[in-house]
Amino acid sequence: MYTRNIISKGHLIDSGIMSAILNLIIDEKADYNIIQFTIGKKQDEMSDLELQLICTSEEKLNVVTEKLVMLGAWEKGASESVFIETDKDGCVPGEFYSTSNHRTEIYRKGHWEKVSRQRMDAMIVMKDGGPQCIKLRDVKKGDTILCGSESVRVFPPDAERQSEGFGFMTNDVSSERSDHIAVKKVADSLRSIKKTGKKAVVVAGPVVIHTGGAGALAALIKEGYVHGLLGGNAIAVHDLESQFYGTSLGVDMKTGKPTHGGHFHHMRAINKINSHGSIRGAIDDGVLSKGLMYEVLQSEIPYCLAGSIRDDGPLPETVMDMIEAQKQYGQIINGTDMLIMLSTMLHSIGAGNMTPSWVKTICVDINPAVVTKLSDRGTGQAVGIVSDVGLFLRAVAQELGLDYS
Repeated sequence: MYTRNIISKGHLIDSGIMSAILNLIIDEKADYNIIQFTIGKKQDEMSDLELQLICTSEEKLNVVTEKLVMLGAWEKGASESVFIETDKDGCVPGEFYSTSNHRTEIYRKGHWEKVSRQRMDAMIVMKDGGPQCIKLRDVKKGDTILCGSESVRVFPPDAERQSEGFGFMTNDVSSERSDHIAVKKVADSLRSIKKTGKKAVVVAGPVVIHTGGAGALAALIKEGYVHGLLGGNAIAVHDLESQFYGTSLGVDMKTGKPTHGGHFHHMRAINKINSHGSIRGAIDDGVLSKGLMYEVLQSEIPYCLAGSIRDDGPLPETVMDMIEAQKQYGQIINGTDMLIMLSTMLHSIGAGNMTPSWVKTICVDINPAVVTKLSDRGTGQAVGIVSDVGLFLRAVAQELGLDYS
């Protein structure tokens, strides 16, 4: 038999992590002996677990250990981290460690050292400033890459949870949860973020425009509650369409009825912007004087419109190079304290992949499956609010006392 002592620390019982660890070991056809388990009796006290992992082979021992690491456990007396130099751009040793979006530390030179630029599906490279995450495509020949999981420990947010205003929400998705409570909590968080100089970023789809939420989102941006906007070409196009022609996807914003020839309006909006060179050009020429994109540019918050194969036009500002768009998304997300996803599954999943798990992540969608898909893609911290996004945005703006007419 091959054995290894494993340690885990945190809110292990109420988070379900204790059960997950023990179930994983049994599911992997391994065994364990609990050496020590100290239960935190108070809400702010953590529990400590030490167990002996028992496997039939060294290979099985390493496989199970690697899976336990992803649950926030680590080997007692962790070994020194091993970095191997790459011999080719965009290629790493086969034993490389692939990261999660949870806070991560590696054991190096006798102590645990925090990994910076945390994101999922990355390598850990040693730079002058210490260990940091790097995408595979950015790896260069000569980089030193962390291999193996024996020197790694991660901290799932459930294990580190603190008592705070968002305690009312869990990762469960339910259409029966009170929207009123959710609105108040989100508004309170935005108010706190603005007051403390922190950062909130919105990922938004064109449904924000279709459902009449653009005015409320524009007000949030104008009043300094939102500090970055991520989305696709469509949200900007339909916002501009609504400003120029009073429609979104050809549907009259006041009556909710399709207009004659309205299906051309989004193309006419693109053409009008092109005639002025850019959205900024249209503002400077006095053609565009209100709306979501107007407030984004006037507030000078960073934004990125990431293009796709479906885009009409696209607008001059749309970034059609996907690698560049990902880079800009990552730069805007960096340092974010709260990420609000508004009815866009594609861009929400993309942004979620770049966001550390300790960032408050709110996903508002009329379809509960969107939040489930987010969790399946690794953004397990996302809290789901099942609601019409337009109604939700207007309610948040109203809770903050903003004029969004």
